[in-house]
Amino acid sequence: MNKKLAAALSGGAVLVLTLSGCSDDSDDKVNDWAKKVCDQVQPQLQKIANANAAIQQQTGDESKPADVQKTDSAAFQQISQAYKALGTAVQSAGAPPVEGGEATHKEAVKELNASSTAYVNLKTKVDALDPKDQAKFADGLTGIADELTKISTNGDQALRKLQSGEVGSAMAKQKGCQKPKASAPPASAPSAPTSKSASPSASATEKS
Repeated sequence: MNKKLAAALSGGAVLVLTLSGCSDDSDDKVNDWAKKVCDQVQPQLQKIANANAAIQQQTGDESKPADVQKTDSAAFQQISQAYKALGTAVQSAGAPPVEGGEATHKEAVKELNASSTAYVNLKTKVDALDPKDQAKFADGLTGIADELTKISTNGDQALRKLQSGEVGSAMAKQKGCQKPKASAPPASAPSAPTSKSASPSASATEKS
């Protein structure tokens, strides 16, 4: 029931670098900027990873709609808060000291805040579903998953640009911007089991 939504969520992480190179050609100012951002990023990436894990743990056919609804709602709330905090972290770091950094910085903050709002809206839609009507509930989740896919694929252009070139290389070297593993589901969703782990960029290839 929740597989498509989990798959869509898995593609929606921001600031989790996939850069393979850790070159040392970034100057000190760029490295300092990257450290300032990444030191604040890691706790928020962990929240996103944990929320993703909680949703994926409710993808089994035996999952009850009410439990799925509770878990998804808590996860979307947690992700929204994480995106808001990420926006604040990037905003407080200021523009990176590279050509075009100010414009890219402004757009990246705007995208992060927009994503925070989008996840609040998804939470509202999940909360509005009727778990007693399984067919309509499943259809509702499919619609939410489609919206989530759009958020994941269309809402991170400035963030990708921010993570490119010299700035991206500097961020890739910072531990705080590395991909975390979920150690436990969100505290607000205690009903989810804790036997699995996932990260925002984990592959969730099962189709509903």
